[in-house]
Amino acid sequence: MHLPINTNEPHSPVRGACPHDCPDTCALLTTVDNGRAIRVQGNPGHRHTDGALCTKVSRYPERTYHPERILTPLRRTGPKGSGRFEPVDWETALDEIAARLGAIAARDPEAILPYSYAGTMGLVQSEGMAARFFHRLGASLLDRTICATAGGEAMTHTLGGKIGMKVEHFAESRLILIWGSNSIASNLHFWRLAQQAKRNGARLVCIDPRRTETADKCHEHIALRPGTDAALALALMHELIVHDWLDHDYIARHTLGWPALRERALQWPPARAAGVCGVPVEQIERLARDWGTTAPAAIRVNYGVQRVRGGGNAVRAIACLPALTGAWRHRAGGVLLSSSGHFPVRRAALHRPDLLADRTPRTINMVTIGDDLLRETSPGFGPRIEALVVYNSNPVAVAPESAKVVRGFAREDLFTVVLEHFQTDTADYADLILPATTQLEHWDIHASYGHTDVLLNRPAIEPRGQARSNAAIFRALAARMGFDEPCFRDDDLTLCRTAFGDEVDFDLLLAQGFATLDLPEAPFAEGGFPTPSGKCEFFSERLARQGLDGLPDHLPNHEPAGTDPRHPLAMISPPARNFLNSSFVNVKSLRDIEGEPLLEIHASDAEPRGIQDGRMVRVFNARGEYRCKARVSERARPGVVNGLGIWWRKLGPDGTNVNELTSQRLTDLGRGPVFYDCLVEVAACP
Repeated sequence: MHLPINTNEPHSPVRGACPHDCPDTCALLTTVDNGRAIRVQGNPGHRHTDGALCTKVSRYPERTYHPERILTPLRRTGPKGSGRFEPVDWETALDEIAARLGAIAARDPEAILPYSYAGTMGLVQSEGMAARFFHRLGASLLDRTICATAGGEAMTHTLGGKIGMKVEHFAESRLILIWGSNSIASNLHFWRLAQQAKRNGARLVCIDPRRTETADKCHEHIALRPGTDAALALALMHELIVHDWLDHDYIARHTLGWPALRERALQWPPARAAGVCGVPVEQIERLARDWGTTAPAAIRVNYGVQRVRGGGNAVRAIACLPALTGAWRHRAGGVLLSSSGHFPVRRAALHRPDLLADRTPRTINMVTIGDDLLRETSPGFGPRIEALVVYNSNPVAVAPESAKVVRGFAREDLFTVVLEHFQTDTADYADLILPATTQLEHWDIHASYGHTDVLLNRPAIEPRGQARSNAAIFRALAARMGFDEPCFRDDDLTLCRTAFGDEVDFDLLLAQGFATLDLPEAPFAEGGFPTPSGKCEFFSERLARQGLDGLPDHLPNHEPAGTDPRHPLAMISPPARNFLNSSFVNVKSLRDIEGEPLLEIHASDAEPRGIQDGRMVRVFNARGEYRCKARVSERARPGVVNGLGIWWRKLGPDGTNVNELTSQRLTDLGRGPVFYDCLVEVAACP
């Protein structure tokens, strides 16, 4: 169905929303001239965006009009991975996909697996029609865990959901702990609020193994070892107890499990935590004093903290800190990991799980896709995966232990369909590539995980070439498969209206492009947490019933530093500043800024290995090997190297990237990945 492109006033910029995996969810204005988008800028009328965009998204027209954009369906002509394709028409492509999926589904629909994540965060073009299609088909379910589930579950078991203080109130805080976040690169608009607080006298402390650009601008940087955040948080609790920097009234009325948490925290004096974290005792003591004696105080914690074995426990421990000091009493006090739990999204209406009827398909974790694609049929696993439909993701580049992922995607008996803008590493292994629209070419509606506004995205231009929206592609496939339920005829604008129903004023969204949720200024000033007890749960009975520790604790990494003499260095793989996961890697202007794949290494680790700045190195462990250039830098702490990602494999010196080295092990909570729980060795290349 044709949808109107721009119903704004003539010649006015088209209102939209940034679709990418970033907490800022910026409001966009796209200027169009003769049907061509010529400029994308931030909407100054949206208080969270305030007219400013990151470098990446400000170059969105370059991405939309990229000469390598896929604009017609493509069918593979060479071996898998060769990247050789020929154009075909939509009818041929859809007929072939429907026939192949139909034949597999007739044997066992669970042999079909969707694979998607946050290539777009839009509620329509992510899973709006796709979930309906796969539910009706009876395909295997995907556990979408690759980014945020450990921290999300931790917040749910502590505060009751992915909720927290309003981001705008950080501007009024007197102390801000930026914990596991390079905000300048990955949360720009929060950083502007933090800077405002700093100008007003607030103290900023960055807690991160890497000396990031954000750490450079804070008053203090605590460069702890990867995976030791819970030990630091418990030591802070120890000092709050010993010095009685506690809000006893708030603890008594609004928390659960304080006696047990108190006992555990007293086992973590600063000296013990300093030995685990690799930081001076004085830093821990000073941080505890600051937290215990400054009001209002707030924590902006991000997802880097939870990408280790004990990541869920670490986030739980951090989330307990505001309740101990009563920081929640102030609107500028508390903690924020994600605001997404505040949004009243009608997911059942969008995704239609009722289409499963009485079926309960197996669930496959997207983190373990490398192993799972190589599994044979077995009673514990179910049928071998015979077909894979990939959209909004690039698993060959982003999934851990990528040598196994590549082997799985290279199976000649695996039928693979990829919806994409470009011929990514994953698309190279497709049997059919379907051209998808970009954000400038379709309708969508967005929640946020950094603020509390709903945003509507209007299409600014007609789809380029033969590109279709994800929702349109799955509508067409449903028709080819004979799915005649009325929900498969919902167009994209109808899906936008369905996402929130009457919970959000859609006329307001059409008029200004965004609508603010009506939420309390200080949500937990008087308790009222959405947990089973209504309190901040230091002790979680729900976790205890699962056989897990009901209290947060420090759990050593799967691969603790110093335990493997063959691989003595810990490696983290934070995102390169000018990429977003694997998006934007092929935008030349951004790649020119970023340069090339790099490994940051401290001089104390480089010198004994004969590694010189700017020279090629070999980074390796038992899972694989990766070559890149070394940057000898103070951004790396001793004993830890930083493999900046995520480059497309095909753009690496030897056709690999940093995920050749990461493992498919999982976190303590949420079944998430442990990208930052990885031991390696580094050697100079001859």
